[in-house]
Amino acid sequence: MAAQREPEDVAEYLDLKTEEWEALAGAVPGDAADVLEQLEEDDAARLLSELGHGDAAEVLEEIAPELAAELVEQVSLGDLAAVLNEMPGEAAADLIDQLDEDIQEDIFAAMTDEAEQGVRELLLYASDSAGGLMTTEIAALPLGLTTGEAIERIRQLHDEYEDLSYVYVVNDDNQLQGVISFRDLVFRRPGAPLADVMVADPVAVTAHTDREEVADLCQRYHLFGVPVTDEDGTLLGMVTTDAVIEAVQDEATEDFAAAVGAGIKETVYSDVTESFRMRAPWLVLNLFLALAVALVIEQQTGLISREPVLAALMPVIALLGGNGGNQSLAVMIRSLATDDVPRAQVPRILARQAGVGALNGLLLAAVALGLTFVLATTGVFQTNSEPATLAVVVAIASLANLVIATVAGTAIPLILRRLDQDPALASSIFVTLITDVVGFGGFLLVAGLLL
Repeated sequence: MAAQREPEDVAEYLDLKTEEWEALAGAVPGDAADVLEQLEEDDAARLLSELGHGDAAEVLEEIAPELAAELVEQVSLGDLAAVLNEMPGEAAADLIDQLDEDIQEDIFAAMTDEAEQGVRELLLYASDSAGGLMTTEIAALPLGLTTGEAIERIRQLHDEYEDLSYVYVVNDDNQLQGVISFRDLVFRRPGAPLADVMVADPVAVTAHTDREEVADLCQRYHLFGVPVTDEDGTLLGMVTTDAVIEAVQDEATEDFAAAVGAGIKETVYSDVTESFRMRAPWLVLNLFLALAVALVIEQQTGLISREPVLAALMPVIALLGGNGGNQSLAVMIRSLATDDVPRAQVPRILARQAGVGALNGLLLAAVALGLTFVLATTGVFQTNSEPATLAVVVAIASLANLVIATVAGTAIPLILRRLDQDPALASSIFVTLITDVVGFGGFLLVAGLLL
């Protein structure tokens, strides 16, 4: 895209061709958003300000909330409030949630009462809950209608709502009673009661349901959206397919970040001090764990002095174990995220992973045996021991570390789950500790016995 290669030229061109810019934003908001994301903040804010409030709202919906928050800081308060008034409540809430609290209050004061109330209600819920994901712009019909009346009402709703994937049925107290099947609705006689056509007691979640559970329900029941209710069953909104997909992506990235000790809410746009607070504790823990590995090595300095080549080979053993452990860790976290690990299957899973580690260990042990023997025999590795004995030490250490690392990568997330902790929580740090201790310590132990 030209905006990526020559952002300044694109900004200048669009400034001169305002009609083309407005036409792009009105026809394809997603493409207009892509253009703004490539430009400097000042240029992007200026182009955004040239759009009508409705078009600007649609473009901002397509931009990540963290980046959109930085962009709108360059927009005047009045224009920003007017744009937010045009945005769906959930999109406006996501954007406002990224702004400082003092700025939020100024924006709320400039917004319409209706829009402000809708956003404030959504901000009451955690961003990773069904309430934080839902849209309140949903189609609902009263229970007492006939099928003919319902069809006519749906025609009217079509002009009001963009998403009519589901139309819900509520009673006089706005409590969820069912969801309409359009197929059944069309083929029933016009005078039939709506209650006879709807699917009663549909799958629903409360506003505080975690997004991971929402995504799981959508996958399990093949849903395009999930209704959200309060504790009394009052219909509050709906989590749409787009929101579910976004939730799955966010959950996956959070698991990845948690596994390596980064902040699960951190992005590349996070404040420096906020990122520091989220990362520092795990880095300090990593330091202490690394010192534990150093102590293991320090106990064998005499052996290393007698056979210096061991210092060069130790990282190789640890690296093999680290790779094998992280492979198992990635597979296990992914399986836990999709709820594919029943507790009854844990022993069998651990045994299977131990088998995988053993097979990989045997293969790498054989390769390491041959390579070490050749390199030691040809003098590439300067050793005071027999080349064959050194090769056997490397092979045994490789096999043992691969098996232990593979089991550790599987077991650590399961242990965290058993302790009611996030299975991904800094798992990579603990796996690295085990593979380093076994890699360095185990290798030196075997070397001390055989050399």
